[in-house]
Amino acid sequence: MEDRNILDALTHVGTGTLTTVLLKKGLRNVWMRGPRPLRPGLGRVAGRAFTLRFVPAREDLATPASWGKPISTRAAIEAMPAGCIAVVDARGVTDAGIFGDILCARMNRRDVAALVTDGVLRDVEGVLASQLPVWCQGVAAPPSVAGLTFVNWQEPIGCGGVAVFPDDVIVADDDGAVVIPAAMVAEVTSQAMEQEMLEQWIMEEVERGAALPGLYPPNDENKARFEAYRDRRGAAKT
Repeated sequence: MEDRNILDALTHVGTGTLTTVLLKKGLRNVWMRGPRPLRPGLGRVAGRAFTLRFVPAREDLATPASWGKPISTRAAIEAMPAGCIAVVDARGVTDAGIFGDILCARMNRRDVAALVTDGVLRDVEGVLASQLPVWCQGVAAPPSVAGLTFVNWQEPIGCGGVAVFPDDVIVADDDGAVVIPAAMVAEVTSQAMEQEMLEQWIMEEVERGAALPGLYPPNDENKARFEAYRDRRGAAKT
């Protein structure tokens, strides 16, 4: 599948399903601890990761003057491509807001798909008004330089205890944010779509009164029944 088709498909796949598919491939640490929707109703987003990294604040570097330097969050935002998901390593710091309303408004204007961070934001009223979908740990009034120093973008980071590399794919929904390694995206997407269809069929069977043993997970008989269901659905679409 083309990249756009893959990302569109992933907006129909829950992060719970993705963690299961990735677990079957040996990847256990893919769900970021901390990021959650800033407000209800954000839905599900999928996009390539654009990474940003903070380190602990150092007094000679973490100053308001740093916001105007070539290496700054402002410069990083101008480098973000449309459709990306900004993933920010804020070291889990919850008493310094890494972005506020103006930066979020600019990201939204640049068609950034979402912001995911293990840190917090400030100016929450304005951030919500910006319409940028945000997954974070909450809000705090102090600025980023009260606790963090911004150092770079588009390099490997750790966000919520998970390794994220530039161009990995991020999927975020009400259950949090999951990273799919770039080299595995097509395969994981295909298997996750199959798993979603299987679980939809299982749910329909449960609603009809079916018992779980042999159904979830399916035994050979129920696998055959599901495959027939899948084939009928595929035929109906052609």
